[in-house]
Amino acid sequence: MENSGFYRQLCEILSPEQVLCQEPMSRHTTFRTGGPADYFVMPRTEQAAEVLKLCRQEGVPCQITGNGSNLLAGDRGVRGVVLAFTKQAAHIQVNGNRVTATAGALLSQTAAEAYRAGLGGMEFAAGIPGSAGGAVVMNAGAYGGEIKDILSRVKVLTKEGKTLTMECDKLDLSYRHSCIPGRQLIVLETEFELHPAPQEEIKARMDDLSRRRMEKQPLEFPSAGSTFKRPEGNFAGRLIMEAGLSGVTAGGAQVSEKHCGFIINTGNASSADILKLIRLVQQKVQQNSGVKLEMEVKCIGEF
Repeated sequence: MENSGFYRQLCEILSPEQVLCQEPMSRHTTFRTGGPADYFVMPRTEQAAEVLKLCRQEGVPCQITGNGSNLLAGDRGVRGVVLAFTKQAAHIQVNGNRVTATAGALLSQTAAEAYRAGLGGMEFAAGIPGSAGGAVVMNAGAYGGEIKDILSRVKVLTKEGKTLTMECDKLDLSYRHSCIPGRQLIVLETEFELHPAPQEEIKARMDDLSRRRMEKQPLEFPSAGSTFKRPEGNFAGRLIMEAGLSGVTAGGAQVSEKHCGFIINTGNASSADILKLIRLVQQKVQQNSGVKLEMEVKCIGEF
């Protein structure tokens, strides 16, 4: 694999340290599951366009990921390239009331920089484990806050390889939705508009939300956070509990007894175990309540 012409072409764009062959996705997802990606590449933001151009030219499929916090990768691996915006594509800058974060910057680190600058409004994001780019793609949110509430604009790469700046109101942001996947756009950089606030107030809010997470969520186990989207007028966790599924398992995967909206890896789960349990939960909840739960987690690769 490493001697292939495609590998050599990747290494002409990136350094060899940025290109991993047959890299287990279990190392790059918060579920801690997933088979090998043919090529796992970690470009800097400005290198992404060249990698994508090469993939198009060579007919190699390419999946874009961030921190792997909302991802279920198949046990048989991912064919082609997984382009991951990680620490190589992580840069955060504060300018007045605006915080700019490149795609690979962790949302938690971005919120921490905002706190240090005395900027409020991003406290809800401090405990979200994803990247800034991924958070925009799915309009991530928690505890009453959403990315759309604080986002001003994004820089994106089009499928034709052009860089565009788009204002927040052009992204069709709604609950766990944006137009970005449908338009085959790739987020390169985000800009958040915040407001000055006393640091002690920001810290108190962040600490309060952290305590609430620790009390109510199974943070001691690998998971992808909320497995399902919130049904209109209800809560996935409540519907799952009412269907009698708390603690139900499939192999090493389990519906968390602490929060039924989370499916967790108890230590030796496969991605197939997790997907099997997701399907079971969807089936039983629909039978019990008539509600079809929609996955919040994205599946990639071969199962």
